[in-house]
Amino acid sequence: MTNPAVTELIARSNRLGADPKNTNYAGGNTSAKGTETDPVTGDSVELVWVKGSGGDLGTLTEGGLAVLRLDRMRSLVDVYPGVEREDEMVAAFDYCLHGKGGAAPSIDTAMHGLVDAAHVDHLHPDSGIAIATATDGESLTKEIFGDQVVWVPWRRPGFQLGLDIADIKARNPQAVGCILGGHGITAWGDSSDEAEKNSLWIIDTAAAYIAEHAKAEPFGPALDGYAALPEAERRAKAAALAPTIRGIASADRPMVGHFTDSDVVLDFLAHAEHPRLAALGTSCPDHFLRTKVKPLVLDLPADASVEDSVARLKELAVAYREDYQAYYDRHATPDSPAIRGKDPLIVLVPGVGMFSFGKDKQTARVAGEFYVNAINVMRGAEGLSTYQPIDESEKFRIEYWALEEAKLQRMPKPKPLATRVALVTGAASGIGRATAEKLAAEGACVVIADLSLEKAQEAAAAIGNSDVAVGVQVDVSDADAVRAAVDAAVLAFGGVDLVVNNAGLSLSRSLLDTTEKDWDLQHDVMAKGSFLVSQATAKVMIEQEMGGDIVYISSKNSVFAGPNNVAYGAAKADQAHQVRLLAAELGEHGIKVNGVNPDGVVQGSGIFASGWGANRAAVYGVEEKDLGKFYAQRTILKREVLPAHIANAVFVLCGPDMTHTTGLHVPVDAGVPAAFLR
Repeated sequence: MTNPAVTELIARSNRLGADPKNTNYAGGNTSAKGTETDPVTGDSVELVWVKGSGGDLGTLTEGGLAVLRLDRMRSLVDVYPGVEREDEMVAAFDYCLHGKGGAAPSIDTAMHGLVDAAHVDHLHPDSGIAIATATDGESLTKEIFGDQVVWVPWRRPGFQLGLDIADIKARNPQAVGCILGGHGITAWGDSSDEAEKNSLWIIDTAAAYIAEHAKAEPFGPALDGYAALPEAERRAKAAALAPTIRGIASADRPMVGHFTDSDVVLDFLAHAEHPRLAALGTSCPDHFLRTKVKPLVLDLPADASVEDSVARLKELAVAYREDYQAYYDRHATPDSPAIRGKDPLIVLVPGVGMFSFGKDKQTARVAGEFYVNAINVMRGAEGLSTYQPIDESEKFRIEYWALEEAKLQRMPKPKPLATRVALVTGAASGIGRATAEKLAAEGACVVIADLSLEKAQEAAAAIGNSDVAVGVQVDVSDADAVRAAVDAAVLAFGGVDLVVNNAGLSLSRSLLDTTEKDWDLQHDVMAKGSFLVSQATAKVMIEQEMGGDIVYISSKNSVFAGPNNVAYGAAKADQAHQVRLLAAELGEHGIKVNGVNPDGVVQGSGIFASGWGANRAAVYGVEEKDLGKFYAQRTILKREVLPAHIANAVFVLCGPDMTHTTGLHVPVDAGVPAAFLR
């Protein structure tokens, strides 16, 4: 049976974490103290339940709590070796754990266990951090809260900070919480409701004070030419710049991107102080661990051409990498972890918006959310005073903290297609859907492109949320529609790395019954459509300078001549030769181009369901429901080819084991001798 203190803690945590004004994703931690019976001795034992390392308050469950014995944890005070060795205390928390299971204790565990209060909240609200990062934050704290909230000078999270806050609580019995310089807030209460009430009072009181007393233009006067572009224009420019920016952010290791053009970002970039403030960087450790110490900012007006912007971004990228190397060299010690990469995680483009990056879409999106938090913090601090984040040396100590490095090393090995963005056409059913599902299962972000937007979105939703898959509408025979779909993919995930030309249809007719319209339709969708999709996505891949894969779902009919499908077979032969032509042309850019030649794939096929199946069954003299079995019996292996078999072949061609193969057609037809490649 769950302890009532835990039930209250989970409910409080979820409420606090669900509102971004209280804390950011995975930011902050909460705790509750209570008693349980020790199953070994039968005695009552005092425990503290605290959000574990890496968890998120908004989605916290009981399994995300670390559970520690208070008597043992408080005994650590007697063996604490001092600030120079306080990292050792995190390992000591393991010797205080109670029971089995549970999350690993975080660095903030001491704050919760040592403070003499039944319930403690540590949060990262924008309003609280604005006070914490103001030059005169200590005096502002006194002015805003009186003696109910106490100022704590910046100290890196750890055991000593827990001791500091415990001492402040003991010496200030009237206080309900504190402002942690450069960092956030901590509040407490004798009950869960009281702790939550005190946390919200600090957050809301700070926000109200900022709203009432802040100057009108905290970011300075508006800059001529830096105002937000009209929505359609700025998103078009964002899509045009995104491949270059993703390449910049992925010079050391591949990254997934996220684009934000919120009013908060656009307003910040439209005012005169944004270069100075951006250069100061973020302050709260949760912020800069996800955004790096500072962003890359394009120093051109909103109406600068795409060509000029691209050229300048590449120059700034070189300078950014040099600057980050210098930052590392200034502060690294012989035992510091190796530099983790010199590329920016946040790129700001005036008039357009913000590009954020991470190891996956969620990480990229959250990095952007954190920088929005940082902008809000700067607005509040500058509105009341002057923004002053923690010292660069302190940022380095946290960014290259041995404990942070250990956390990174514990992360699971990424899936084979992690960081890759896949665009699959005709992906709402059959081969396309199975391929999209397979690529997503192997770690890719997937764009489901289909003639039906509704079906595309349904297929994407079945795979996962928008951090994993999105659905877009496209008529592959329309160049404008193809460009729009590729732009949507680029804005969703930062770029494109893997393309599957799968969209198709078929009309089973003899030469004499095939009309000119039939011929044009077949070739527009498959021959022309594949060309348009490959052209638009290759342009993105070349600009990214990250290589890529293009896969054509051709057919055994590209090499095998059968009756009554002259338009279909000819279009498939066109696709097959496009594979060879593009492999020869795009290889210098590291782009591989390969094909898959299936036999008739009946299961789940939109083509077969739309009349092609009935026609082919009539040609072969079998019932339509038996067409799959018929195809199987004419093969060497006597096996029916299913969508999953094609998807597996696509994955192999694009996966880590086929890095040196291009221009290849892989038959997936269970063995049709007439279709053997020669």
